[in-house]
Amino acid sequence: EVQLVESGGGLVQAGGSLRLSCAASGFTFDAYYIGWFRQAPGKEREGISVLFNKDGSTYVTDSLKGRFTISRNNAKNMIYLRMNSLKSEDTAVYYCAADARIRPTGYVPLRIEDYGAWGQGTQVTVSP
Repeated sequence: EVQLVESGGGLVQAGGSLRLSCAASGFTFDAYYIGWFRQAPGKEREGISVLFNKDGSTYVTDSLKGRFTISRNNAKNMIYLRMNSLKSEDTAVYYCAADARIRPTGYVPLRIEDYGAWGQGTQVTVSP
């Protein structure tokens, strides 16, 4: 059974940093791609970053490049999202998700329907 457990959320002042963790189990880690999503109050869940475990390539949505970084520790089956220079608009519940379906070359899976397994989410609150 695929399991994803996020941690690392919390309350932080604007300008601060957090590192979210996603612990993965129950599947062949290297065969999957892992995405980070977030859902702000009253808004739809949006995909913000992806890591392709097969080759280690990563993607961060343009609006967050330079502030957010996705990384992994294969030995621990962990995916991380480092968030720097946090802003109040980064306040959201952050989710990690996993899937292994083959995608067309160049396709970046950022839709909810691109993922079959989800964590429970971790709350990030950025105070002004």
